[in-house]
Amino acid sequence: MTTSDRLITVIVPAYNAAPYLQEAIDSALAQSHRPLEVIVVDDGSDDGTGEVARGYGDRIRFTRQERGGNGAARNTGVALAAGEYLAFLDADDRYLPTKLERQLEALDADPGLDMVFGWVREFVSPELPEEVRVQVRPPAPPQPWISPSLMLIRRASFERVGPFSTELKVGVTVDWCARATEAGLKRAVLGDVLLERRLHTQNNGIREQASRSQYIHVLKASIDRRRREASR
Repeated sequence: MTTSDRLITVIVPAYNAAPYLQEAIDSALAQSHRPLEVIVVDDGSDDGTGEVARGYGDRIRFTRQERGGNGAARNTGVALAAGEYLAFLDADDRYLPTKLERQLEALDADPGLDMVFGWVREFVSPELPEEVRVQVRPPAPPQPWISPSLMLIRRASFERVGPFSTELKVGVTVDWCARATEAGLKRAVLGDVLLERRLHTQNNGIREQASRSQYIHVLKASIDRRRREASR
């Protein structure tokens, strides 16, 4: 266990995540790093998400808001966070126990480093019946992943980029990472699996298939910003 006294805040945006939220929260609370703050933001769920979160009492911070999307829920968590470092965890995924400790060590080793990622291992949610499992794509081999769910970032560095988009239904991560690159943030990717990503029929990319064209707009906006910067 680390002896650092620097607080890390883990932000868990949750929408209709009752079946999986407990595993996500447990994986955050099981982190080897202390001190740790876990904030769960219920983004207008109409299932038992709030009840699951409230069951943890004062071990976590919990808030509920009207449905605003993943980006809005993450932003709410950032606004409430007390930590010097920020991490994010989707409500259906799981951290490995030393994720935050390993990433903080990397940040300590390089003061010029802004954020640290790692590798992800996918799994099909085990409770799904066979007729549902066939609707889910097979897990990809473990691989590096540049995603907020795998990120530990200095709060000051996050503020250089700004909040997540609240206008997009898909592409929120792509948009934020593009802006982080444009802001010159320095990143590292550790070579070990630090996150387990659950595959099921309600992954955001599946739920928001009708909005996938927004990816094109996100990429075009990034290109336009770079062109404007280059022409100055």
